[in-house]
Amino acid sequence: MTMNRRDALSAIGLAGGLTGVAGALPMPALAQKRAGAFTPDWPSLVEGYRAPDWFRDAKFGMWAHWSAQCVPEEGDWYAREMYLQGSRANKAHIAKYGHPADVGFMEIVGKWKGERWDPARLLDLYKKAGAQYFVALANHHDNVDTYASSHNPWNTTRIGPRKDIIGTWAKLARERGLRFGVSNHSAHAWHWYQTAYGYDPEGPRAGERYDAYRLTKGDGRGKWWDGLDPQSLYTGRTIPLPDGIRTIAEANAVHERTDRIWTEWAPPAAAAFVRNWALRCHELIDKYRPDLIYLDNFDLPFQQVGLEMAAHYYNASRSWNNGRLEAVLNVKTVPAERRMGLVEDVERGGKSYIETYPWQTDTCIGNWHYDRALYERDGYKSAATVLHTLCDVVSKNGNLLLSIPVRGDGSIDEKEERIVEEIAAWMQQYGSAIYGTRPWRLHGGGPTRPASGMFAEGGPKSPYTPQDIRYVRRNGAVHALVMGWPDDGKVRLTHLGTGTPIGRGEVSRVTLPGDSGPLRFRRTAQALEIDLPAARRNPIGVALVINGSGLTDGSLADLV
Repeated sequence: MTMNRRDALSAIGLAGGLTGVAGALPMPALAQKRAGAFTPDWPSLVEGYRAPDWFRDAKFGMWAHWSAQCVPEEGDWYAREMYLQGSRANKAHIAKYGHPADVGFMEIVGKWKGERWDPARLLDLYKKAGAQYFVALANHHDNVDTYASSHNPWNTTRIGPRKDIIGTWAKLARERGLRFGVSNHSAHAWHWYQTAYGYDPEGPRAGERYDAYRLTKGDGRGKWWDGLDPQSLYTGRTIPLPDGIRTIAEANAVHERTDRIWTEWAPPAAAAFVRNWALRCHELIDKYRPDLIYLDNFDLPFQQVGLEMAAHYYNASRSWNNGRLEAVLNVKTVPAERRMGLVEDVERGGKSYIETYPWQTDTCIGNWHYDRALYERDGYKSAATVLHTLCDVVSKNGNLLLSIPVRGDGSIDEKEERIVEEIAAWMQQYGSAIYGTRPWRLHGGGPTRPASGMFAEGGPKSPYTPQDIRYVRRNGAVHALVMGWPDDGKVRLTHLGTGTPIGRGEVSRVTLPGDSGPLRFRRTAQALEIDLPAARRNPIGVALVINGSGLTDGSLADLV
């Protein structure tokens, strides 16, 4: 669904320009908003925001989703699932570290050292791979901040690697000409961590509460966490497992309900957490001036608190950039009438159509947190899968943010590095056909129909074929992104045949990006057929630049 700004303002209640979801706006506030300052309400965000050109041109970013949960090398959500009796994480934790009543997740935080972290080398690799922006994890649901936080003592300048990770990434990324972003996942910690207040419902230690339930600040005297309060890490007993649970199945059913509280609110019992979250967000913005903030939230979190954070971020961005709004705020499952007020993110998924407003999909070649089992079974996405996803997303007015899992020691493994190098080899040849482009008259065609929506992506193997084509445009030329190499060396672009109104216009020249030598082509009513040079054969695919007159007339507008 697409919607223009006038319709969107009407849909969220800006009747006559004065009333919005936050209530009536007094005239001085409205005048201030029109003068350029954002106010904490949806009408202000929708009316005043436009995705910056740097983001629309960048198309491809890379992400270091690195936290203490990477230390055990057991994949995602370790800090929550190690407290679920019988789960993979729970079994691994007991085998490696001990029972969670004795050794909780906070001890894993203490084991996180990052001793092999070489951020300069990683950023050089990611820039070589064609990334135009870089995003670093500022905190996850485990509630540990990876920056010098004044409002959360559980931060990596005091614990774990004992470094300002965000500050280091930011400095080095910007030195390399990359835009810098942060991802913020901590708004869910108040409910996500409640498993740490539970207990084994079965077995020899049944009923014995886990570490979070009993530990206090005083228990840390003389230990590595001396002076830190475990309750501020684990967020307090908001909805702990009730007494009397006797089976794992019953406990899992209770935990499932707390896991699924992903609506963006919090009960009165979590009010202090919400206030603290807001302070941490403001400091992250003011101290590191990110070009992009990724919120792992479905809509803005905590209602008015989230709106205040968004308005502050946009206003701050203008103050840093001589009045230009350079900020990107990623949020998920955004209602259509709010989509123009930020940049929608579609986690591990995509769209089946050209979206009116710039958007982003984020994905990973493996699990978000490092997973040794995935490495051992060769379960990573291939470079072809990543690049085909990029071509598909870009053709629909989107960006791709790609995560490469980082081990607890701060390094990536050799299989990951090889995949990144393969991405780099293709992007060095064809990236110029992707950067700075905009949608064409349609996004493309072919036999493969990728699923759309959140969490809709396929497995590690690319499903695309050389008959799958995606189109973008730039400077009056059409770029055809071919998802493979045809066996006969001939590309057939049926959408550019003279017999279809989609392909209207004259074709005068076809080249490869960065190569002025023309390719041989034939144009019939059925297709534009192009002979590919055998010396450039690449199984991942090829990009073609098609010049002529009238080829981009009637393309979708530059949208917003």
